[in-house]
Amino acid sequence: MTVLSIRRTPAVAAAFVIAVALAACTTTDVAGPADRGAVTSGAAIFPSAEVAPLVDAVPHTTVKPLPVARLADGLIPPTNRWFSGLVFGEQSMPVFPLPLSFQLTDTGFAFGLPTISADPTVIRGGFAGQIGVRVDAAQDRLEQQVTAYDEASVTIGQFVDGAAVGRTVIAEGSPFVSFTATAEVALAMPTAFAEAQGAAGGAWTVDVAGDTYGLVSDGTLADGTDLTLAAGQSATWFALPDGGDQDAFVEAATHPVSGTRLEYSSDADSATTTIHYDTDDGGDTLIAVMPHQQEGRAGKPACAAGEYRSIYGTLTVCQGPTLDWSVPTVTPSGALDLAALGGDDRERLADQVRADVAGTTTFAADTYFGGKSLYRAANLLEVARQVGADDAVTALTDRLSAALDDWMDPDGCAVRTERCFVYDPDARGLVGLATSFGSEEFNDHHFHYGYFLYAAAVVAAENPDLAGRWAPVLNLLAADLATSGGSDYFPDRRVFDAYAGHSWASGTSPFGDGNNQESSSEAVTAWNGLALWADVSSQAGLATEAGWMLSNEAASSLAYWTDFDLADPVYAGFDHTVTSLVWGGKRDYATWFSAEPSAMLGILVLPMSPVADYLGGDPDRVQANLGEALPGSTYDVMFGDYLLMYSALQGREAASAALDAAKGLPEARIDDGNSRAYLLAWLMQHAA
Repeated sequence: MTVLSIRRTPAVAAAFVIAVALAACTTTDVAGPADRGAVTSGAAIFPSAEVAPLVDAVPHTTVKPLPVARLADGLIPPTNRWFSGLVFGEQSMPVFPLPLSFQLTDTGFAFGLPTISADPTVIRGGFAGQIGVRVDAAQDRLEQQVTAYDEASVTIGQFVDGAAVGRTVIAEGSPFVSFTATAEVALAMPTAFAEAQGAAGGAWTVDVAGDTYGLVSDGTLADGTDLTLAAGQSATWFALPDGGDQDAFVEAATHPVSGTRLEYSSDADSATTTIHYDTDDGGDTLIAVMPHQQEGRAGKPACAAGEYRSIYGTLTVCQGPTLDWSVPTVTPSGALDLAALGGDDRERLADQVRADVAGTTTFAADTYFGGKSLYRAANLLEVARQVGADDAVTALTDRLSAALDDWMDPDGCAVRTERCFVYDPDARGLVGLATSFGSEEFNDHHFHYGYFLYAAAVVAAENPDLAGRWAPVLNLLAADLATSGGSDYFPDRRVFDAYAGHSWASGTSPFGDGNNQESSSEAVTAWNGLALWADVSSQAGLATEAGWMLSNEAASSLAYWTDFDLADPVYAGFDHTVTSLVWGGKRDYATWFSAEPSAMLGILVLPMSPVADYLGGDPDRVQANLGEALPGSTYDVMFGDYLLMYSALQGREAASAALDAAKGLPEARIDDGNSRAYLLAWLMQHAA
């Protein structure tokens, strides 16, 4: 690794907190928690002018170059997106803009409805290229690159001999693929379309593999396969859903989607997402609605334009310019509530905290295990604060402060190769050293950085001066994950997918099944940590955004990882109650690291932070999930500590039983992100 020169500006000293107000961007001193009343998306978060001095203050280097990218000059590399595999790598990978699958080819593109099937361990819905389109059929010199992307849509430019001939738009939730010619161009399709029955002209259909596909164009179609477009003319293809009205889809296809926009709001009860689907002429379109969105549309008009099968369950189709839904609010928290504990329990916890502190010799030096070990200590600190273990409070505060001082030193990577951060000017993001799990390729940044944000917020809650001291680097961690409104330095919300309601973990997604995410619970923990940091550093806009992502990630984790509706036909033939690895094109009962049943559930509940009660809405499902994870009815398994904590969500009796079982849990079964004191405190809280 080569560390480049460090650039500084006098503004750094004044920029230790970036407070983003709803109506304007201002810099303020650290104060109390950010207001959590009814709030909505507003001003940019971490705009260029405010984040620039923070970026300039850390070393700039590329730890590992990203793969070759099909990306127009000036665009920030779109890592961790549902479409990242389309952009990065020598070969473009399939992507999954539900309800469709889509892939670039050497001569154009192909798309189609995935065939959905399930076997005992996998729900499959991989790429299906039923409809192929060759761009400029007489040429073999086609170049394609992403020329724009936004919240849910991607625009792909087509160039022949360096000259633009057209652009293709795909979008999550859109059953349409549209191509607009920027010069006269010929398109060829290997599958012949026939004039649509009853259509007024300019519409054609074809049946392939049991599905009906439509084409609407103001160009000239010959022999059902050869389409000629003049500059400004367009072609839009669609897949007709079960129960869909062909005329409605033909009409909507005359209003090609050109882009999407996001709004969000939250209050004490719910977090609401609105995605606007802009069209070329302002007309309405048709939008596929995912199961978690359907559940959050209570009181809204029913969607009756058809249904698609998907690996996530049945998608219903709505007509209109927007898709909006709400999920229950999850309130950020960095502390258990131990107020109801009696004196004996408090004394037991105080003794255990001291023992755990004495047994903790050091903190790990890479960004995953390092952040996780800081998180562990921060939870010990919170327990110590509540049970009166003042000696442990002092020791933990000193140790955490010293460790965070190392990590949050802007100069750190100029003098060492671990416990520090650099800015990658090519990939446009922050990379911590030492790297782990491919974080230099932008894998898992939310998992890693959420732990740092959480730990720093817990410590700084009792000492606002520490928030000011750590803010220059902590705000860069936050900006890497949560920038919004456009920036020269970071992408908007690097990992979070507003349409899907959850994050994507792979940076470049070099996979045939799209991007993926395993530990939904660590993603929830990340947004909890971000929200806590926003509170202690008085960043109201960031607090709103983090709380919205926290609530949505929790809802989606239930809908697609741990608590999905087993009655949906998509699960027929699938033999499990959780899917531990969720992709764009499949859902697996598998993990990256273990085939143990306890790992399948454990990775979806760890690290059982104070907000993890969202996992316990259905005690019967908790019991069912545990029954599958613990075939031997013993917690002496991988992640046994976290599964004990999860079991407490069934109710007080279950929590009391788990507390008894915890007495005999071997020390080796306490995860490196957990401690026996926090385990006992969690169980005591839920048994009280």
